[in-house]
Amino acid sequence: MNIAIDIRCLMHKERTGVGEYTHELLDALFKIDTDHNFILFYNSWGDVSDVIPVWDQKNVHYVITRWPNKIFSFFVWLRIIKLDKLVEKRLKNSHAKMVTTALDYFFSPNLNFTSLSQKTKHIITIHDLSFEFFKNCYSLKRRLWHRILNPRKQCRNADVILTPSENTKRDVSEVYDVSEHKISVVIPGLSNKFKNMQHETFDECAIRKKYNLPQKYILFLGTVEPRKNIVGLIEAYKNAYGQKFGTCGLVIAGARGWKYNSIIKAVDRTPGVVYIGYVDAEDKSALYSLSEMFVYPSLYEGFGFPVLEACACGVPVITSNRSSLPEVVGGSAYLVDPSNVYDIEKGLTRVSQNTKSTSVCTEQFDWAVSAQKFLSLVT
Repeated sequence: MNIAIDIRCLMHKERTGVGEYTHELLDALFKIDTDHNFILFYNSWGDVSDVIPVWDQKNVHYVITRWPNKIFSFFVWLRIIKLDKLVEKRLKNSHAKMVTTALDYFFSPNLNFTSLSQKTKHIITIHDLSFEFFKNCYSLKRRLWHRILNPRKQCRNADVILTPSENTKRDVSEVYDVSEHKISVVIPGLSNKFKNMQHETFDECAIRKKYNLPQKYILFLGTVEPRKNIVGLIEAYKNAYGQKFGTCGLVIAGARGWKYNSIIKAVDRTPGVVYIGYVDAEDKSALYSLSEMFVYPSLYEGFGFPVLEACACGVPVITSNRSSLPEVVGGSAYLVDPSNVYDIEKGLTRVSQNTKSTSVCTEQFDWAVSAQKFLSLVT
């Protein structure tokens, strides 16, 4: 069986949740499956070979095109280019040792411009529907992008839809009027670096110096954009700071996303709050472990990797009582109403007075299990 996989979401140096999901799932998939051929496709006018992961398994092949990205997306949108036909043509002209170059499935780990012929089955992952529920959290450019992509149509045309949580499955079924029988929940795994935290060691002085961390701090880690409700967190921290927290700072970490100017301004004008930018993947566990607590009051999440990672590090966690987040943390976090600043403030106060470590059962978050579930859907 030949399965093409769209890895355009892996062309960025700073990986967000979608990039982590795609990389970890494919890495697990290629370790356990030697029977099928996997063809990894991406298009980039510039050279991104330094950030594209390299898998050297004999059944993993790469197809790369060098169109200007906007022109390529436009032609795909017009259905002038059909991705499965393009991949098959490039395979025929390559040195790949395959019995046939005909594709059976095309897997999209994230929404993107996709056009396929009717013979190729399409699997698509819908991570969340935040762009449907919280349109104001997105820039005009991103709202237009989602409108042109037409996720409703992509879901209705897809043969299999994957979601990372039961909550997202319900949302996709209800909002797009898609049968739940067509949607499968593939629970993401937890990276191995977070599974053996009792044996994890790091240079505390080096980490503190690299990110200029306060001695004591509350941590937020995620993409800096309105849906993460960082301004609400800062307001709650500001209300509690001084009289209840003394010298405990608030560290905002993560890559800048969109509509972030008001967030950065709120950081700059609030004493005790610092923004440290993108955190390298190998440093995340250290930042979690050194913090007094981790706070993630997002308005909506399809899954929420940061809360799972923080729980695995044994850090007290405060997160939202909405969307998939209660599903992910179970009883391992203090839940708050993200729309209520006072409720977040109350959570900060209560958790600061009882900073016992948290624990979460990590066995259900296993990438090997996720990969097996994926394979069961195509065989």
